[in-house]
Amino acid sequence: MNVFDIVGPVMIGPSSSHTAGAVRIGRVAGALLGAPVTRANILLHGSFAKTYRGHGTDRALAAGIMGMLPSDPRIRESLSIARSLGLRVEFSTGTVEDAHPNTAVLTLWDASGRSVEVQGASVGGGNILVTRFNGMDVAVTGQYTTLIVQHWDRPGMVAEVASLLGEEDINIASFRLSRESKGGQAVMTIELDAAADGSLIETVRTLPGVLSATIISPN
Repeated sequence: MNVFDIVGPVMIGPSSSHTAGAVRIGRVAGALLGAPVTRANILLHGSFAKTYRGHGTDRALAAGIMGMLPSDPRIRESLSIARSLGLRVEFSTGTVEDAHPNTAVLTLWDASGRSVEVQGASVGGGNILVTRFNGMDVAVTGQYTTLIVQHWDRPGMVAEVASLLGEEDINIASFRLSRESKGGQAVMTIELDAAADGSLIETVRTLPGVLSATIISPN
């Protein structure tokens, strides 16, 4: 157990699960889009759906997709800030099968019309677990630098990415691969023991068969 487990995150309240965790889910989703968000549709499930207005979950998610940290005092005004920036944020409630009670599904668009869909849960104490990215299983906690690579499933792809990390002397803390089908689209989720610079991600993007590659920093 560490100090964070005892006292919780530095955050704007009222709830670490419903506010701080929601900000972190939004930040991961925004990072995966990789461009300023111009439109967001957010589905809230379970406890999030029942209490999101009173606990500020709506404001927290909006703040996160705009890149704010859980400690940012602007979280309370995030919805009005979003409107002033021309960012349209819409919320709905529903049921997500086999999902944690504090789950949100975010569909985000940028100005070019490119979109991502991200499912994440706030699992307590401000901690999160992002479990779905564009319809495929991932595992992002937000506690490590995380490399997410969407690619075509082909022999040698995992080895090539791992080799690039080895050349940079970066150790892999955890790894997950999900794919639609053999030879179809796939996604790697790789949590790293060290930070990765921009040159690494640019090199990964040049690999044959890579569709997108994103580095998510701890938040």
